[in-house]
Amino acid sequence: MSNTRTDKVDLRRLSDQDKHDFQKGGGHGEQVSALKRARSYQGNMAYNAKRQQKTTSQTPGTGGISPGIGMQQERYREIGQENERAKGNRPDMDNAIYDIYS
Repeated sequence: MSNTRTDKVDLRRLSDQDKHDFQKGGGHGEQVSALKRARSYQGNMAYNAKRQQKTTSQTPGTGGISPGIGMQQERYREIGQENERAKGNRPDMDNAIYDIYS
């Protein structure tokens, strides 16, 4: 692996005793795990460099598009007042029924 600082030790070139000492001494495991970490880091960096960027921004709450809950409350308040006015214009039903049949 040419783009890391230290290349992997080629165990084929070592004597049997050196190979045994290297593997049992912990250096081999540390080197292998360091190499795996480096490769995964390089892979993640390459992936992030090539992936498509997000194009929409996320904002908390309503997103700044609508005036918010105050506008909705005002709208419902106006609807309620309109309904109260409409009820005031209706005739009293109890008296109308008795006048028809009497």
